[in-house]
Amino acid sequence: MRTVAIFCSVVDNFGDIGICWRLARQLAHEHQWQVQLYVDDLVSFAKICPQVKVDAPRQRILDIQVSHWNAELVASWQADSSPQQPQRDLPQQSQNTELPELATPDLVIEALACTVPEGYLRQVARQNPQALWLNLEYLSAEDWVEGCHGLPSPQSVVPLTKYFFFPGFTSATGGLLREQSIVRQAQNLQQDSKGQRDFWQQLGIDDAHEYQLRISLFAYGQANIASWLTNIAQQGPKTLMLVPSGVLAQQLCVIYPELNSQTGQKRLELGQLTLVLMPFIAQPDYDLLLACCDINFVRGEDSVIRAHWAGRPFIWQIYRQEQQAHRQKLNDFLAKQLALATPELAALMQKAHDLWDLELDFSEIWPEYLKNIDKIQNHTIVWQQFLTQQQDLASNLVRFVEKKLIMPRNFS
Repeated sequence: MRTVAIFCSVVDNFGDIGICWRLARQLAHEHQWQVQLYVDDLVSFAKICPQVKVDAPRQRILDIQVSHWNAELVASWQADSSPQQPQRDLPQQSQNTELPELATPDLVIEALACTVPEGYLRQVARQNPQALWLNLEYLSAEDWVEGCHGLPSPQSVVPLTKYFFFPGFTSATGGLLREQSIVRQAQNLQQDSKGQRDFWQQLGIDDAHEYQLRISLFAYGQANIASWLTNIAQQGPKTLMLVPSGVLAQQLCVIYPELNSQTGQKRLELGQLTLVLMPFIAQPDYDLLLACCDINFVRGEDSVIRAHWAGRPFIWQIYRQEQQAHRQKLNDFLAKQLALATPELAALMQKAHDLWDLELDFSEIWPEYLKNIDKIQNHTIVWQQFLTQQQDLASNLVRFVEKKLIMPRNFS
């Protein structure tokens, strides 16, 4: 049985820990690896995983060991990695915890541009010189990713070989996080009216089936959001729109003072539009929500991957960067996703993403988007099928590690 340590530094509240938690669960449950997850922000983690105890230095959740990656733990690693210290097992974070660290890992993953403490790496190198150190990069559709995926990056400070592992949309990359049953789960739910009603009732929305259109709206701030919402309210169709807590929900509370995102789920009727502000829900429930909605607006990395497996039309708001650097990344993704679409449909979907990304008036394209929703739905399934023919990221990662561990390597 392999052991892996995953390090996650929460940067934008949910995307980083969302990816790491899904990867941890899949490695543990589908590949039977022992998983140690180090997280520096348990409060954010708890919003997508209710089992998390935010004050626990170490805890076990769903067969995964979770440790709070804090200054105390880093200091203990640094002390134990000193040349004057005798070799011993990995330190416990606190003297009053009964849960020991896992065995020295075969693989250390620094996820999404975080930095694994040098003391920890030195300790691993001393106890298991053959261990791998893997840099799990951000998701990208850019062509250069294929050439960099899997390349080594020799290190002078720590005697471990570091490799780059790039998620992506082609078989020449690491692929996408995809559990074995996730697509089938979405398909089964979409054919189960009772299952959908039960899920909506679980969320406290008993009348979801009465709407012609159900939209999940997970997005960064939108300067012209009011114009689009007014258009829906006045012209329909009868729409239920669900907005999780966050920047956009706060913006809507300013536009519509009747809403109050600080007290949990709130609801506002605006003509043909019903707005519902809702708290973050556990990851498995978010997957169900995407499957139950007709259109999904997603942001960042974790939610866009999940939107693919829901098999519903989606619009991706990529993480914004200075000087519009993210625009090229978005266009590279759309070039791949829309390669098999008709020119007319590709132009429509490109324009929809452009308007949303640039915070322009989305009502400009909304009627045409809805008019072509069946074509968009069909193309979404074609794209999903293209991706599901490829191996998933966790399986690719396991195969990569096993291959490297049985091959002789030169650490000089």
